[in-house]
Amino acid sequence: MQNLLSDFLSQPVMLFCVISLLGLLVGSFLNVVVHRLPLMMERAWKQEARELLELESTEALTVFNLVVPRSRCPHCDHQIRSWENIPVVSWLALRGKCSHCKNPISKRYPIVEIISGILSGLCAWHFGYGPWLAFTLFATWILLAAALIDFDTTLLPDSLNYLL
Repeated sequence: MQNLLSDFLSQPVMLFCVISLLGLLVGSFLNVVVHRLPLMMERAWKQEARELLELESTEALTVFNLVVPRSRCPHCDHQIRSWENIPVVSWLALRGKCSHCKNPISKRYPIVEIISGILSGLCAWHFGYGPWLAFTLFATWILLAAALIDFDTTLLPDSLNYLL
């Protein structure tokens, strides 16, 4: 076990590969953040406006955050299964279509995952092992999510900005 760990620590290519794979996984989650965080902000604004105007809530308060509910097809509401949620691989295996309704899945999902993986790998390659790697990975992921949200909505969520 000790030899395996020392071999891993002595090979920067291994670090690059492992961090790139981690970046792909985080990229998949960033797609969720980019989609849901503006919706969560809008829901919060509407709720605050109702409270300020002393209006009754017209919508049922369902749990909606970054984890719940599980991801679904935007066309047919089919719940995405675990094997359909593997970064890049699932999109390729499904040929870019929903397994249920066969409507196209946006190319943006694998592109964001690949960009996250590449940027993460570059951080690992440049900084190597150490605290700077952890810091730059965290900052890179937050900045990627913020840039995509800004592109889509022209909003920069405080919940991301405060983390930086």
